[in-house]
Amino acid sequence: MRRPSEEHAVVVRDLVKRFGAFTAVNRVSFEVRKGEVFGFLGPNGAGKSTTIRMLCGLLSPTDGEGTVAGYDLRTEPEAIKQHIGYMSQRFSLYEDLTVEENIDFYSGIYRIPAERKQVRKEWVLAMAGLSGHRKTKTAFLSGGWKQRLALGCAILHEPPILFLDEPTSGVDPISRRNFWDLIYDLSSKGVTVFVTTHYLEEAEYCDRLGLIYRGELVALGTPEELKTRLMKEEVVEIRVERPQDAIGILEGVQGVSGAALFGKEIHAVVGRAEESVPFLRSSLEGGGFPVARIERIPPSLEDVFVSLVEEKDRKAGPLAEVRR
Repeated sequence: MRRPSEEHAVVVRDLVKRFGAFTAVNRVSFEVRKGEVFGFLGPNGAGKSTTIRMLCGLLSPTDGEGTVAGYDLRTEPEAIKQHIGYMSQRFSLYEDLTVEENIDFYSGIYRIPAERKQVRKEWVLAMAGLSGHRKTKTAFLSGGWKQRLALGCAILHEPPILFLDEPTSGVDPISRRNFWDLIYDLSSKGVTVFVTTHYLEEAEYCDRLGLIYRGELVALGTPEELKTRLMKEEVVEIRVERPQDAIGILEGVQGVSGAALFGKEIHAVVGRAEESVPFLRSSLEGGGFPVARIERIPPSLEDVFVSLVEEKDRKAGPLAEVRR
């Protein structure tokens, strides 16, 4: 594959990964610009981690082509590894080592020159907010602090591209928000950040998104583009008592392509809200569900993703294989 243009850090064309008869990633194509925060979203088992491992040179593609930092996925995986940072969804820290010892260990792994080691160590400690805990055993850190330390260790060697695989899984919302502040800071300094997540609220933090489902890329664009360009249908929000039971009625109403719980409300996906609202109200109230409120709302990213997934499932049919 020819070298990508100067503006792209990652270029992928028709990427495929099979494990025997099972296709985990099926002809995925996209580009990631340098300095961009690119989100790769999808449910567990959709193919996110398999894709990121191919991009990091940890798995060889079955078919297709791509480059990362200008190096070929198939022929130059070792060169790719030298030019990226990678943080897996399972913290790759040694819990019996102190904070400082973990940093020293990864400095050796990345072969950081002796004259740079102390400077980089102090930078990681300051970035992670752990300067006062350098002698603390990593096992005693909270999930949020471990996460920051793992990020620091992944970028000790100052890579131009950072891959984060489900980095905020299992941490509290405040730690998650603080972690994204660190991501923004890295991006502002020119680092390309490729992050996989199944938290759709995190998608709003990204410059662009790729939505993957059953190994296939079902959407690509900015958060705003996905909500305005890809959502051809409209969303109606409904408040009723016993919303879980009310969904059963809505699923049988003509013109409703999907209905799901969003907190205490129901989001129903319809062709045109103006025409559907009176019919939805009469159907619910006729079924014994008085409507407290019903109105059209702008679609959320979750609405978009649910709509795309349901459309793909309808096209795939009932016998389609579900990834686990």
